Amino acid sequence: SRIKEDVMKNGWNEDICSFTQAYGNTFMDSSLLLMETYGFIEATDARYRSTVKAVKEALLHNGLMYRYTAADDFGKPTSAFTICTFWMIAALHATGEKEEARRLFDNVLQHTNHVGLMSEDIDFGTGELLGNFPQAYSHLAIVNTAMLFSEEEKHPVIR
Repeated sequence: SRIKEDVMKNGWNEDICSFTQAYGNTFMDSSLLLMETYGFIEATDARYRSTVKAVKEALLHNGLMYRYTAADDFGKPTSAFTICTFWMIAALHATGEKEEARRLFDNVLQHTNHVGLMSEDIDFGTGELLGNFPQAYSHLAIVNTAMLFSEEEKHPVIR
C-alpha cells in the first residue's frame, strides 16, 4: 500500500537506526512496536529489531513501559501506559527474546490488584493503579500475551 511505502521510506531514521514517533524527529513511541503486528515489517528485519531495542532503551522503566516521553498537551508522561508493556513483550517474543519477554510478562502481572484487575496506567515507583479502572484493553493484552506463551508450550521448539 502507499501508506506502508511512505512509512518505510520516511519513518526510518538512519542516524539513530530506528523508526521514530513522527517523520523527521528522534522521539520514541511504544506504538512502533506494533509495526510487525500490523504487517508493516517482519520481525526478522534488522530495522524492526533495532527499533524494538531503541524503544526498549528509551521507554522501559522499572519493568514497565512509557507510551512516549515527549511532552504533549498534558505535559511529560509520568506513569506507565499499561498496554505498552504488553506490546513490548510481544515484540520481544516475536524477535526471539522469549526469556526476556517472559520476565517482563511475569513482572507486569505483579501489578494487578487483589482480584487480578489492571488499570490504564501504573505508577512506576509505587505500582499504584492509575487512570481508567478496570481497563478493558489492558485485560485483552493480558489474554493475547498469555496466548503467545501458551502456544509456545503447546508447540515447543525442538533443538
